[in-house]
Amino acid sequence: MSCTILLVEDEPLVMMDLEFAAEDRGCRPLSAASVRKALQLIDSESEIDVAILDVSLGNDETCVPVARALESRGVPYILHTGDLDRQEEQVRTLDAPLVAKPAAAEDVIDAAMAAAERSVTSDVRMAAQ
Repeated sequence: MSCTILLVEDEPLVMMDLEFAAEDRGCRPLSAASVRKALQLIDSESEIDVAILDVSLGNDETCVPVARALESRGVPYILHTGDLDRQEEQVRTLDAPLVAKPAAAEDVIDAAMAAAERSVTSDVRMAAQ
């Protein structure tokens, strides 16, 4: 499956691992380390198939604005975080699969691809009704 995958991650080494793993799967990675950059990519790209969002970004940012922008466009996403006890209520409202850090980059990409596949299958079922 060829796809475009948005990666939102503020840790450079984790980002690099995810980029390589995405490319190994034949995906084109779009990388952002901040909410601002991620929103710019979402606005400028016509086709994002799936996203991987780190919950806690630098400067006290969370991925919530990015998740909401993706939801408004019907783009599936997964959460990739080590902050499993996050107390912020907005983050708790995100309805997405979660992959806990640390995880192998290949496993994270596999989870994202599965989310994309579920979304496509769901869209096909809805269209058939």
